[in-house]
Amino acid sequence: MKALLLALLLGVAPVQALAQPAAVIDGVQMPAWRERDGNRVPLVPGMELRAGDRILTGKEARVLVKLSEGSVVKLGENGTLRLAELQPSKELFRAALQVLEGAFRFTTDLAAKARKRDVTVRVEQVTIGIRGTDFWGRSRAERQIVCLLEGAIQVGAAGEPPVTMDKPRQFYVRDKGKTQPVGFVEAKQLEQWSLETDIQAGKGALRSGGRFSVQLAQADKEEPLRAIRDQLHKEGYPAEIAQRKQGDKLTHIVRIRQLPSREEAQALADQLKGNFGVKDPKVPG
Repeated sequence: MKALLLALLLGVAPVQALAQPAAVIDGVQMPAWRERDGNRVPLVPGMELRAGDRILTGKEARVLVKLSEGSVVKLGENGTLRLAELQPSKELFRAALQVLEGAFRFTTDLAAKARKRDVTVRVEQVTIGIRGTDFWGRSRAERQIVCLLEGAIQVGAAGEPPVTMDKPRQFYVRDKGKTQPVGFVEAKQLEQWSLETDIQAGKGALRSGGRFSVQLAQADKEEPLRAIRDQLHKEGYPAEIAQRKQGDKLTHIVRIRQLPSREEAQALADQLKGNFGVKDPKVPG
C-alpha cells in the first residue's frame, strides 16, 4: 500500500508543477493595474499572470511579481512591464520580459539559480541575457540604465556586440541611441536606485497572506456602494463589496484586503480618506 501511494504521489507531482501559474502578483504598493485584452483591472496579491499581460504602475507605486522558477521581478512607479513570453515546464522555464517604462529589478534566489531557464529582459532597444543573477535597471525617455548587483549578464543593443558584465556594481548606459562605456557605480547611488523598486513601509501596500483590511464605506444596500468600488478600481485600488452581519442586520461594505499589519492598513485608510468617495475609512478589529 505504501509503495502504491508513493508511486501515485510521484506520478502526480509533475502535473502539479505544470499546473502552477508561471507568474503571480506577490505585493502591491498602489495604484497599479493589469492590462489584458484591452481590459484594465487593479492588481491584487495572488493574481495570476500570463503571456501578453501588461503591468502598469502609478505615482509612488511598486509591484512585486514572483515567477514560478523562483525569480522575483520588481517594478517602480510610473512603469510598464509586458510579459511577452511565459513558458513554464519542468525541463526549462522560458520567459521574455519587456520593460517599456520605469525602474525594475530582477532577482534570483539560490534555489532558482540551479534550475534550467531561458530568461531575457528587454529595455527599449537593450536586451539583457540572464544567468543566475541580480540586477537593476531603468528606462526613461531616451535613456536606459542596467546595473549588475550579483552574478553575470550580457547586455547589448540592436546592431552592437553584447557586453558581458560579471562584477558587482558594473553599469551599462545607453543615452539617445548611443552606448557608453561600461563603468562602476558608487554603492550609495545603487542604494538610492534600489529604493525606486522596493515596496516601502508605511505606504499601505498589499502583500500575499496579509490578514488586515480597510473598510472604506458601508450601506444597507449594495447599489450605492458600486460607484465607490468602481471608482477605486479605475484609480488602481482592488476594492470589493462584501456583506457583514451586525446582530440581526445585514450591511454591505466596501473594503480592501491583504494588508500585512494594522499599521499598513491604517496608512492606506489615511491615504484614501476624502478621495474617490471614501469619507470615513476604518480598520476593523
